[in-house]
Amino acid sequence: MDDVPSTRRRFLEFAGTGVLTALAGCNTTAPRAGTDSPAPTSTSPPTDAPTTETPPTSAAEETAEPSPYTRVYRQTGDSVVLVRTYDGQGSGFVAAPSHVVTNAHVVDDASTAQVRFPGGRWSSGRIVGTDPHSDLAVVELPASAPDSDALPFAETAAVVGQEVVAIGNPFDLDGSVTAGIVSGVDRWIPAPTGARIPDAIQTDAAVNPGNSGGPLVSLDGRVVAVISSGGGENIAFGISAALAQRVVPALVEDGSYEHSYIGLSLLGVTPDLARVNGLAQPRGVLVTVVDDDGPASGLVRGGAETRVVDGQRVRIGGDVLLSVDGRPLQTTEDLGSYLALETRPGDSVELTLLRDGSERTVTVELGARPS
Repeated sequence: MDDVPSTRRRFLEFAGTGVLTALAGCNTTAPRAGTDSPAPTSTSPPTDAPTTETPPTSAAEETAEPSPYTRVYRQTGDSVVLVRTYDGQGSGFVAAPSHVVTNAHVVDDASTAQVRFPGGRWSSGRIVGTDPHSDLAVVELPASAPDSDALPFAETAAVVGQEVVAIGNPFDLDGSVTAGIVSGVDRWIPAPTGARIPDAIQTDAAVNPGNSGGPLVSLDGRVVAVISSGGGENIAFGISAALAQRVVPALVEDGSYEHSYIGLSLLGVTPDLARVNGLAQPRGVLVTVVDDDGPASGLVRGGAETRVVDGQRVRIGGDVLLSVDGRPLQTTEDLGSYLALETRPGDSVELTLLRDGSERTVTVELGARPS
């Protein structure tokens, strides 16, 4: 299941191609939207680099009622940093005492990073955990690092239309902020591994090279998502707070995170796909391929015949998944988000499926996603 998007989200396949290219090229000399700026050719600044003075606040600024964007920037901006490794850089934010969250593709395979705080102060950090499957990484800071408040993650799910701001360092422009709304939820976006990240947040806030790893923040100062990439004009994506809150503590504690794996490739059922599979109407999600070594092997059946449907070549004739643990499945995102946010490797899930016109239930013990 784990890597095939639903047909109704075919647009994301197109956008995802661009994002994958951007992720793969985040250390090139010609970054594009959604990538991270390449590190300058000069060496990293020393930790005792001079502090840049903050311009004085004018009398008009002091007396005028600040906009909600100004308020959230003042509330959170001091906790947003630039993260630089030997061959690339992006953004990040303090999410726990002495720990900075950023993207896995920002730090890549580096073991240390230089972190620049607002005002120009620098600190060296040790990369203590990375998870390419969710594109998240954590940098541990020494006691000598500037003291910044940890930004809290949102406790409630983002909703379409919610106002948000993206804060980061696009093109090395320190502490830049752009505003927008949540354009979509429960998206699937490409991970550096080539797999897909479920439960992602889409926004129209401007995201440029160097923004990756920074926070997408609600107007009450909570992190809605960790910015990951931009896929086109007015389209950017981030790892949801819900997923980040599962992954980040494990990276701090253990340096890695295990994702639930069921070993199925799926497609959303369109009217044409329903017709060729003998369904009276579109329902559930179609199993196209079953990993022979995966947890569902021998329990769930994939397609045995290949046809061109809706303009793409797919395997047909496999099981149609109707629900997981009693929760109806209408899209591949439904199953992906449930596995990512509600289960762990070793848990068992009940799948209700349709095979040869009859419903049946099977129990699958989840494994860990292969590296």
